[in-house]
Amino acid sequence: MRRSLRRPSAESNPCTAGVVLLHGIAGRSLMLRRMARALQRAGFATLNLDYQSRKKPLEELARDIHPAIAAFAVEHDGPLHFVTHSMGGLLARVYIAQHRPQRLGRVVMLGPPNGGSEIADRLKDISLYRSYFGPAGLQLVTSGDATLAALPPLDYEVGIISGNRFLDPISALLVLPWPNDGRVSVASCKLDDMADHTTVKASHMGLLLHPAAVRQTVAFLRDGHFETTRAMWRTARDAHRAAG
Repeated sequence: MRRSLRRPSAESNPCTAGVVLLHGIAGRSLMLRRMARALQRAGFATLNLDYQSRKKPLEELARDIHPAIAAFAVEHDGPLHFVTHSMGGLLARVYIAQHRPQRLGRVVMLGPPNGGSEIADRLKDISLYRSYFGPAGLQLVTSGDATLAALPPLDYEVGIISGNRFLDPISALLVLPWPNDGRVSVASCKLDDMADHTTVKASHMGLLLHPAAVRQTVAFLRDGHFETTRAMWRTARDAHRAAG
């Protein structure tokens, strides 16, 4: 497993909060590199992990990533947060249920298929899908995977960011309920016990790069809630004035 460990740009602080970043299925840590850099600028230490997302089921993947996360947590006295994309959100939930960090902080999920994916429902019996996405891909169906169904209710703060733009009109219009990000519907992203939810005008992959998604991620980790539209507008305006 490859790990990318980064500290804040300022002098190393043992009380710095840490953030574990988890990509989605068939993804790579480099997809979260821009998010990691934004978190570092905001003062967080980051651990951007690669894991074998297409090779094992979620419960085994949680065991695989545990040593790196446990070692990262030891290095910092602050809370340990998680920022995830797509299936990475499901992995974070399974990981926390199995290996809950002592100083668990907040969790931000970008485009998570918490309610499953209708696309996975359509493709799960196709051999190409099964061979490429592996055991974890079969856990993404809406009928409810046993591991995910057995997860306890949330007793930690989760903020969810959904996208409502799509690049693939066939799957987005014919398979997914509207609104959706081309891969996951807004409704499927949500959890009953989530602390906050917001929607960004971005596609599923675009959530990783969209400035609003990045700002909202930092805001939730810092404050426990997302910024309102008015507050985000003021933040963008002030940043523009400072740059000019």
